[in-house]
Order: sequence, then structure tokens, then C-alpha cells
Amino acid sequence: MRVARKRSDWRSYLIEAGQLKQFLNAAPDSLLELARAEVHVDNQQAALDELATYVRMGQSSAAIENLREFASLRQAPAFKSIRASLLENRRPLAQSSSAFYLAAPRLLPEDIDYDAPGKRFFITSVLGDKIVSTTGDRHLVQFAQSPDHWPMVALKIDSSRHLLWATEVAMQGFAAVDPSDQGRSVILCYDLQTGKLLRRIEGPRPSDLGDMALTREGDVIVSDGDGGGIYRLPFNGKHLKRIDNGDFMSPQTVAVAADGVHVYVPDYVRGIGVLDTTTKRVRWLSTQGRFALSGADGLYLAGNRLIVVQNGISPQRIAIFTLDASGTGIVTERIVERSTRSLGTPTHGVVAGSDFYYIANSGWDALDESGQLKPGTTMPDPTVRRVSLQPSI
Repeated sequence: MRVARKRSDWRSYLIEAGQLKQFLNAAPDSLLELARAEVHVDNQQAALDELATYVRMGQSSAAIENLREFASLRQAPAFKSIRASLLENRRPLAQSSSAFYLAAPRLLPEDIDYDAPGKRFFITSVLGDKIVSTTGDRHLVQFAQSPDHWPMVALKIDSSRHLLWATEVAMQGFAAVDPSDQGRSVILCYDLQTGKLLRRIEGPRPSDLGDMALTREGDVIVSDGDGGGIYRLPFNGKHLKRIDNGDFMSPQTVAVAADGVHVYVPDYVRGIGVLDTTTKRVRWLSTQGRFALSGADGLYLAGNRLIVVQNGISPQRIAIFTLDASGTGIVTERIVERSTRSLGTPTHGVVAGSDFYYIANSGWDALDESGQLKPGTTMPDPTVRRVSLQPSI
């Protein structure tokens, strides 16, 4: 596509843009690229159709209103409804409420889980290189410090076995991480009651094992957001085994289906795939020209509903998708929160009882690529917000 654009070879550009849309499973950004290509071959109606689908998926990009290539489209009568949808999609919406504040602006919280027997939330800290816990008040108690002094990222609690699993990642390009360590990831297992480190398992290098899920058997499933791999660590195992076939580009927090065989994998750019862990085959959920499925950082299964934290689309949002009986098709969508000052950049969440709790205003948007504060910015006060999942899940 880049080569074709540079040469002004618009027919080739159109072909490549169509292939991109297919590869990305009709993710919103691919629709914008295809619309640009259609403009260059003087197919205005096709370009308008792509933009109409884009806004129907709840998206709103300034590029539509600012790109010179879309100037002719903005003069078309049909653009009036597209512009109205753009404005509607930016309208603040919140069906959630504040659960508790995290009185630590430099925490940069990433992941959260809940220990029901102990009635405690556990949260990883990227900048603090630690795990903290809270009962839901403003008081944070340090549970564990990163043994290698790297950012603490993923977190899952196995209450029945009294264990807490986490990952620490020597993030590529992070100024606070020694360059010789960058690209390393480690899975950690702690005693949930005492915070004692029980196990330390080194991941493949390079890797960014930034997201995690647990199976009923106590196995750990982690995803490599940089390398694209999905790995499984058996409960008593010493080595990670890759369980995918290379279909993913940037997999995030997976959700294990009730059958224990299928895993919902949110790929940051390709959408949501259903991975069969026995055959390694992937079936991608269809957007149906209505649902934006890319940009999901956290994904959680609650009955027949997928809850997604999407910080990679515009606007960022929390959404709930109801699945059909097969678990491979989306029936309805509910937007929990979008375009609010309280949301900021959300990261991960957890289903606790009949509520979903999620981290809002994490602070990622205040940092540059090296993990340092952008000039003229301040870290926000992170919060944990809550939305009811009633009727019962």
C-alpha cells in the first residue's frame, strides 16, 4: 500500500486496501483506508459507503473531517448523515459509576483482579514495579515488589488454590528498564495469603507477556502482545507451550470459554478470534458492519456476554457484546462508557459477582513511548469504575 501510494498507483492501492480490510476482518481503520483508495479511483459512492459503515460501528475519527482526500466527500449530500453520526458517536455516555479511587497518580495501574474470599482487589503497577491490594477504600497495601524491578503487568488470582499469578515485563524502549533486559518477560506465582514468591518462569525472548487468563485446571494462558503468540503454562509445568498457529499480531487479554477448549482472543488490530486450543484453528467474530471489535486491551466472558475494554479505537470505550447460542456471533451491543473525563485511557477489568469493575484514567496517555511523562502533562488520578451486569449472568 505504501509503495502504491508513493507511486500514485491508485488501482494497486485500491487492491491492497481491499486485502487489508479482509486481513483485519473489517476493523474500523481498514475501512478508512479503503475509503481513501476509493476516492483516488473516483468511486465516491463506494467511499461514502465505507465511511457510513465506519460511523455505524460507533467510531469517530478527525481524519474524516480533516483529510484533504475526503474533501469531495464532505460536499456530498450523503455526508450530512455521516457527520451527524460522527458527532453522536463522540457524545459522552456513562452507565457506570465510580467504585473507588486509587490515591496514587504515579501508580499507572494496568491489571486488576478480585479475591472474593478475602474481599480484596489486587492491582498491578507499571511505574511502581509492584502489586498492591485494597478492600475498595483509598488505602493501598503493597502485596509484592517486582523481583527484577520491571513493570508489573498481568495479574490473575486463583482463589481456590490460594495463588496469585502475575507477569513482569522488561518493556522495549522503557527508559526505566536496563537495555540489556528489554524484551524479557517472566511469569510469577505468589502465595495469595503471604505474598511469598513461589515460582518464577522465564518466558521466550523477546516477548511481552502482558496479559493473562487461568483455566479451571489452574493452567496459565498468557499472550505476547509484541510477538503475537499465545502460550500455556500447565499448573505444575516448568515451560511455556505455544498454543496458536501464528494468526495473531497483537493478542491481549484472552477469555477461556466454558468448554475449556476454546479461547476468545482479542487481537489489537485484527478483532476478536475464537481459538480452538486443540486444533489451533481460529474463527474470527464478524463485525457485521455494525460492531467495532479491534482495539480491545481487556476481554472478559460473563455467561453469554463478552465485556471489552477498548483503548485502541476512537472513541475509547467499555462495551458489552451479547453472543448467540454458538458463541461465535454477536447479537447485541451495549456501550457502558465512552468519551467521558472519568474514562481517560482504560486498561483492564474484572467480573466480581454481578458487577464489572474496570480501571479508568490509568495514565498511559500521559506517557511517551519511553514511559516518561510528556512535557506539560500530569498523571491523572486513576479510578476503578463499576457497572452492573444485571440481569444475572
